[in-house]
Formats: sequence, C-alpha cells, structure tokens
Amino acid sequence: MLHRSFPALTIVAASSTLVLSGCGLLSLSQSSSPVAGGAKSSFAARHAVPERAQDVVLYALGLVETGYRFGGKNPEAGLDCSGMVSYVFDRAAGLRLGGSAADIAQRGRLVGVPELRPGDLVFFNTRNKPYSHVGIYIGDGRFVHAPNSNGKVRTDSLQAGWFAARFEEARTYFE
Repeated sequence: MLHRSFPALTIVAASSTLVLSGCGLLSLSQSSSPVAGGAKSSFAARHAVPERAQDVVLYALGLVETGYRFGGKNPEAGLDCSGMVSYVFDRAAGLRLGGSAADIAQRGRLVGVPELRPGDLVFFNTRNKPYSHVGIYIGDGRFVHAPNSNGKVRTDSLQAGWFAARFEEARTYFE
C-alpha cells in the first residue's frame, strides 16, 4: 500500500501538469472536434474543461499504482472504484459523491461520448449489473479507475478492450 504525503502529491501533480499540458491531455485537440476551421472556437468554448475538473484528473493520475481494496476509501488502505472517485472528487474538487458506483450514477448530468470532458465519470456494467463500475475520464479516450482485487489503480481505454464492451454511460458533475 502506498502512503503519499501532501508534498509528494504536490510534486506529482505539478509534474503531471507539465507533462499533460505538453501532450494536450487537458485540452481538446483539433482531432477531437467535430467541426473544422474557424468554428472550432465555439466548440471549444462549449466544451472547455473547468479548472476543478482538471484538478480531478491530476489528482486521479497521482493515485495510479495505488493498491485495490474492496470497500477502500483512501489510498493508505487501498481503493475500490467508487472509493477512488469519492476520494478524488472530495479532495480535488470539494464535491461529495459517496456511495456505490450505482449511487454516484444517480447524480450528475448525463453526457454523450462526443461531449466527454476530462473529469467526467464513466460507468460500466462489469458484473451483469448496471453501474457496477466507475472511472474518471482523463481525455484521449482513456480513464483512471480501480479495477479489481488483483490490481491497482490504472488507466484503460474506453475504445478498446474489456471495458469498451461494458461501457454504459458518462456523467458530468461540472458545469
């Protein structure tokens, strides 16, 4: 189990900011815009990533490699998917999203995949049960999540692999 002190997390977040700003993770790239040319600015304005959502992404990325624990609600003890989301949203954005993945899915505003922004939540049916898994969308078709008892917090693709076939919906908690 990892123990992260505040200064260490600050360093991870600061270095992640530099890396992410370099690769465009926190902003929409032209390839993700459904419109071309001069109309892009209005699309970007409608889909700008709020600062608190960027903070959520950076905080979530700082938890990658944290151990999994069913029912886990903090990095020191381990995290499950809903515990990770609740922890990150509370610490990075000051939003309380407690409960299971299904409980969290009842709040927020539904968004379509084309409107997904970093910091939005993505929900999956992983156990033949709706909304049985949740992750944090980080951009470029990827999300951070705490997948299972055999793993650690990691990133995966929404577009390929096991989770792509089990995607249910996305919700935003930011305006």
